[in-house]
This record gives sequence, C-alpha cells and structure tokens, in this order.
Amino acid sequence: MADISGQTVLVTGGAGFIGSHIVDVLAEDNEVRVVDDLSSGSASRLPDSVELVQADIRDSRAIAEATSDVDLIFHQAAKVSVSKSVDDPFRCHSVNTTATLRLLESARREDARVVLASSAAIYGRPRTVPVREDEPKEPKSPYGLQKLSIDRYARLYHELYGLETVALRYFNVYGPRQSNGDYSGVIGTFLEQARAGEPITVDGDGKQTRDFVYVDDVVRANLLAAKTDEFGVAYNIGTGSETAIHELAEIIKNATASNSPIVHGDPRQGDIQRSCADISRAESRIGYAPQVALDDGVKRLLTSYGASPSTV
Repeated sequence: MADISGQTVLVTGGAGFIGSHIVDVLAEDNEVRVVDDLSSGSASRLPDSVELVQADIRDSRAIAEATSDVDLIFHQAAKVSVSKSVDDPFRCHSVNTTATLRLLESARREDARVVLASSAAIYGRPRTVPVREDEPKEPKSPYGLQKLSIDRYARLYHELYGLETVALRYFNVYGPRQSNGDYSGVIGTFLEQARAGEPITVDGDGKQTRDFVYVDDVVRANLLAAKTDEFGVAYNIGTGSETAIHELAEIIKNATASNSPIVHGDPRQGDIQRSCADISRAESRIGYAPQVALDDGVKRLLTSYGASPSTV
C-alpha cells in the first residue's frame, strides 16, 4: 500500500466499516483522529493511539476542533442506506451533504487534502456496463443524489479554491466489520444463512450483477488517492468484474461446504439489473489495482468470523 507517514490525519466515520480499516493502516506512523458518533461503529475497533472524537458529523464545533491542524482527511462518515434516504431524505441529506460541505470548508481553512467517499449510486441505471466515470449521472434515490452532490462539490472546491480533493466512487464493498443488508452486506447475509444451514435467499432470479470489491482494495485506493498529484478528479473503485447474485450464492455455499438450499424470492422493487466498474482511469492515473478476488475475499471474511472456510 502507498506509504503515508508523519502526518496528522482525520478519518470521519473511522470507527465504522471502511473507516476503521483505513485507521488500522495509518495509526502506527501517523497522528490519527477519528470523528464518529458510534451509531454503527465501535470504539473497540480503534488502536489505543488514536484520538476519538465521539460526535455527530453535523456538529460544527466538533468538526472545527477535529480538523484543526490536520494534513489529510479521509471522509467516510455517511448514512449509507438507499432505503433510509427514501424514508427520511431530509435527515440523510443533512448527514451526507450538508455535513460534507461543512467539512470541505474546514479543510479549506486548514489547507488539508480530502479523499472523499462517493458511490456508484450516482449513476442510477447505467446505460453501458462496465460503467465509466463519464457515464450520465441519473441517481434513482436521495442517497445517490446526495453522493452525486458531494462528488461534484469536491471537484468544485478544487476548481474554485485550489483544495486538494479526490472522490472515490465505491461499488459494492464487502469485508469484515460490515453490517448486513443491500448488495454489499448481502455477502455477510448469505454467509450467515449458509453457516446456519438456513436457505440462502436470493431476490428475484439472481441474474442481476454487481461488482464486489474487498475492503482492503478500497483502503489501498484511499491511500493512493492521498498520494496523487492530480486533484478534483473522481475514480471508480471496484474490481472490473461482474458477478451475478445467483453465482455469489453458489460461491458462498461452496466456501462453507453448506447444504443450504438456494431459494428465490420476489425481486426487489427498483433494482438495477447490471452494475460493474470500469476502473481503467484509477489504474492508469493513481496506480490502483485490485488484488483480492471474490473467492478469496469470501474465504477471508469467513475466517474473520472465527470459522474455517471449509466448515459450517
């Protein structure tokens, strides 16, 4: 991974899924601060050397203090749920968009580089697959629109103010410490079902595809973005490989040596049929190269549960 040392680093959402993995690789050689309200994260994930500011990302005073004298910010804090954004768009907007804008203002004051978590949700139903960064942006949920807004704010803040910003458009990230649900957490859901000998439940016919990227590769992308000399740019972060959900169920059934049947339920309303990242821009411009294949990632995740990949 890219070497980052001797810096004062802030990781928002640093006790959560992706953020805590970023903290893990930075804590030994940097002064690391974390802002997290612990609504979904856990302080137990953080090394003792890390300073935890337990606060809502919308707390302007806490953010001003946490960003004081920082060199680098990894912005991971968000309400990452399409369904919640549909149910309560105003609250999710305040977390995902307004709080990010406030953070960019703090970064501008401190002249700190910002690596920001965007999302493949900004594309909506892509017209072509794999999806390039210049694909039309037609989000189908408030969450996707909120991520599109901060993605473009990051570019605008570089163009207007010279702030060093990079946006990373995550596809379906999975790995240890992730909550189950939607199409990233579905891996954890399938694993739990298979290990318990319960039916592995697939929405619809399972032909819908996703680009599943292991969290270590996402961390690697963040570190590379923190070292680039090119700013105001957005990158797709996935694997460039397309996996059907019914294939995923078979992979997990085999990894666990489970006798669980694979059953199909009703399709999810509004589900997109295909999603896969074109990662050529990230490969050529920041040197990103995913290293964890899906089979291996599933085995790593299963091992993190304390079980052998060959046992239920």
